[in-house]
Amino acid sequence: MAPSASRPPTPTPTPTANAAASSSRIDSPSLRAALAMALIHYNRHPSRAAAAAAPFPQALLNWKRKAKDRKREILRLREELKLLQEYNTEDEIQQLSLSIDFLVELSDGLFAKREAGSSFATFSHQAVDFILASLKNILLSEREKEIIEEMINGLVARLMKRMCTTPENAGSVDCSDAQFSLQHLFRKLGNEEFVGQRIILAVSQKISNVSEKLLLADPFDDGFPEMHSNMFIMIQLIEFLLSDNFNNWLCRDHFDRKLFEEWVRSILKARKDLEVLDGRNGLYVVYIERVIGRLAREVAPAAHQGKLDLEVLSKLLY
Repeated sequence: MAPSASRPPTPTPTPTANAAASSSRIDSPSLRAALAMALIHYNRHPSRAAAAAAPFPQALLNWKRKAKDRKREILRLREELKLLQEYNTEDEIQQLSLSIDFLVELSDGLFAKREAGSSFATFSHQAVDFILASLKNILLSEREKEIIEEMINGLVARLMKRMCTTPENAGSVDCSDAQFSLQHLFRKLGNEEFVGQRIILAVSQKISNVSEKLLLADPFDDGFPEMHSNMFIMIQLIEFLLSDNFNNWLCRDHFDRKLFEEWVRSILKARKDLEVLDGRNGLYVVYIERVIGRLAREVAPAAHQGKLDLEVLSKLLY
């Protein structure tokens, strides 16, 4: 058997040969072009850390600018809302003033005719509705309370003067129909606690004033029957207001306890003033005692519940 031919030995590459081969590959034009493109691409795209950090300051500035813009917008809207509320309040006050004047003028016409026609009932009720609606809106805004209080006190005083004063040219004509019509308007206005409490205060003070005049008046004087009639109308008005509205007043958020205590003291003073007239007409005291008894019954539950001062109740009972 012939011996197999031996494979020629593979030459071992030397370092010099490797370097020469590597140098030949680097010198390749295509490789140099690829390396150049990679370097350009690398220089155009910074590292991830740099890329993440670069836009952060700009985003923060944008956020701060938007926050300032939102704040300015909120302040602007608040200012516009404030101006709108002031405008609405002024408009409501003007409407309230016009409605008050209209109602008083209607009352003057009522006494000129000495009777209440259907037109008076219609227009006067509309005027009262306007007054109460405007008053409610103004009170909700909690603005110009002193002005509103002055306007309502003026309305009560003007209507009271007309209810308790017979026109000079009335002669012997009975004006009781007109007086009771105004009493009814007072009852309707008294549905609103802000008005009703002020009506009671004004009426009770007027009772004391008239009682002093009756004490000094000549029973045969022409004005004596008028004062006598007015006394009963006023006492009756207080009783109506209490029976119609007092419990509802206590449920109102803006119930004025200080004003309540003031007119309670005024009613108690009126009773003392009427007691002086007991020799002339004992019915005055009977009527005012009935009013105080009703008031005590209305106040008692609220006082025991802590809504009103117990001291007020004790004054009514003794």
